[in-house]
Amino acid sequence: MSRYKDEQCAVCRREGQKLFLKGSRCYTDKCGVTRRNYGPGEHGQGKKKLSEYGMQLREKQKTKSFYGVQEKQFRKYFEMAENKKGITGENLLQILESRIDNVVYRAGFGSSRAQARQLVNHGHFDVNGSKVDIASYLLKAGDIITVRENKKDSKIIKENAELNDSRPIPEWIEKDSEKLIAKVVRLASREDVDLPVEEHLIVELYSK
Repeated sequence: MSRYKDEQCAVCRREGQKLFLKGSRCYTDKCGVTRRNYGPGEHGQGKKKLSEYGMQLREKQKTKSFYGVQEKQFRKYFEMAENKKGITGENLLQILESRIDNVVYRAGFGSSRAQARQLVNHGHFDVNGSKVDIASYLLKAGDIITVRENKKDSKIIKENAELNDSRPIPEWIEKDSEKLIAKVVRLASREDVDLPVEEHLIVELYSK
């Protein structure tokens, strides 16, 4: 599957805010948004007023970049959200939050969503005792994610667990740092999503 190959800091600069695509670097003075708080490219410092469609598109692109999801998958999630009871935009964010790569990142086992996705793809985690190596796997309330026995001595897992131990864990996830276990207590609500996104614009875009 193809992935966005551009410099990750340029993505954040284009959106005008931190999307935390590079893990711990995003919390330092080396962050691209901190160093150059304007858009990338030759005309990055110019101010351009977006059309209604432009604003809707930017919200979609921002959300896709934040979660590391491509267009085909994102459209699938939107259709799932549309068919669920409740508010479509909030359903969409809940689905994105329930991806295993996002939960691995939220629990601090990955320094970024990109790294968490790689760890999942390389078979570092079990869900309810069974190996899961598909980053788009959607978790349910009550699911338990554990680092596989043969991966618990992994240097990168141990380093992430230690470095991110003080990082706040969302209320919908319980974590045991010593046993390297995370549990989805409930599905995420809109209040749990820290991405400043106007999801109604995404709904409007896809509803045209």
